[in-house]
Amino acid sequence: MDDCLFCKIVSGEIPSAKVYEDDVCYAFDDIEPEAPVHTLIVPKTHYDNLAAGVPAEVIGHMMSVVPEVARLKGVDESGYRTVVNTGPDSAATVNHLHIHVLGGTKMGRFTFEGSYREAQ
Repeated sequence: MDDCLFCKIVSGEIPSAKVYEDDVCYAFDDIEPEAPVHTLIVPKTHYDNLAAGVPAEVIGHMMSVVPEVARLKGVDESGYRTVVNTGPDSAATVNHLHIHVLGGTKMGRFTFEGSYREAQ
């Protein structure tokens, strides 16, 4: 897509801190990190999100890259969290499928605005 931020990063039009790259995907550090390690893995082909008919081999390959990214970032032994946001309620800010790899700190449970658990 011509106006997609992540497509521009993958093409090299916008610089990024590359962590990993292969024929299918590209991983780079998030410019607004939520943890000491916050790396995004994106497919080189544009898909809006997980519900956009992503071929199983693409999402499977992306998930298989997660442990390597965690190793490269030094959180493979201490632990890390992976997140895929899809749709307006997910708080996704870029409409290009991506996997967040977060680590480098002891994480708590997920929290949400108006948490269901808090309402109980």
